[in-house]
Formats: sequence, structure tokens, C-alpha cells
Amino acid sequence: MQQLLIWIELNQSLVYLLLFGYCALKSGALPLLAGVLVQQGALDLASVALATFLGGYLGDEIRFFVARRYGGALFVTKPTWREYLDRTKQAMERYGRIYIFLYRYPKGMRTIGAIPVGLSQMPWMEFTILNALSAVLWCGLLVGLGIILGEQLSQVAERWWGVASVVLLMAFIIASIVAFRRIAHLQQKAP
Repeated sequence: MQQLLIWIELNQSLVYLLLFGYCALKSGALPLLAGVLVQQGALDLASVALATFLGGYLGDEIRFFVARRYGGALFVTKPTWREYLDRTKQAMERYGRIYIFLYRYPKGMRTIGAIPVGLSQMPWMEFTILNALSAVLWCGLLVGLGIILGEQLSQVAERWWGVASVVLLMAFIIASIVAFRRIAHLQQKAP
């Protein structure tokens, strides 16, 4: 651990850049570890919070833009996918605001999380505000927990983070299935 702390001290700018890139691409334990390193005095809190927030926020903005700009064209020639797209749009209309605050946490969802919102009719301004609030909450929770719980959290996270991520992913999948079935059921009832 001491060698890691020395390397971090010598390469702080690179560490913040890597943290930004990691947070732009995915969710995971790195912001938590960064919080632990802040607690140990190896990293600056403001720089960690800024890199984590900006990575989380801008990564999702890019995915939203790509889905909004190019996503619909992918589904035009594939009727089966079109049905899923229609259901996704309906789910986003109904649950999209809540979804924006949840998809950052289950393992594997963050990478694609903003894409369904980009395929929906949600205005960009509404998405960007909710995305910023969600990124602030996510950043505050992970970095804050790292700072508050320090060394104990790093040991627990190393041991149980994968299990917790799988449980959250399963809960998300089950909630999505229930939402899609409910929408399909409502569609069948509609004249």
C-alpha cells in the first residue's frame, strides 16, 4: 500500500484523469477507493469530487446524445427490436425520472444506462438536470463513504462489492421485467 501511495503522490494529475475516465465509462468501486485515499491524505477532496462528478455526468451526456442522434435508426430495419424500443420508450415515459437515479449503481448498467433515456421522448434539458443531480448524489455517496469509513470500507468493498453489484443488477432486471409486463398489460387493455 505504501508504494501505491508514493506513486499516487508522484502522479496526482494522472490519477485524477484516470478517475475521470473511469467514471465516464462505468460505475464501480474506484470513486469509493478515491474517497479512502482522500481520508488517508493521498488525494485532494475537491479534485476527486470534481473528477468523479464530471466523469459520471459527461459520460452519460455523451451516451444520451448518441442514443438520441443515432439510436432510432438502428431499430427501423429490425421489427423485433422496434417492439423492445417501443416498450422501452413507454417505460421511460413512466419511470424515466426514477430510473436516472438508479442505473448508476448496479454493476454493468452504468455503461448503457443513459441509452434508453436518449431513445425516449424526455427533453434533453430535463435529462441533463436529472443527470447532474444523480451524478452529484452518486459522487457524494461513493466518495463520502470512502472518506467516512476509510480503511474498513476498503476491506469490505474488496470482499463484497461484486456480490452487492450482482444483487443490485438482479433487482434492476426484475423491476424492469415487472415494468415491461405492466406496460404490455396496459397496452392490451387500451382500445
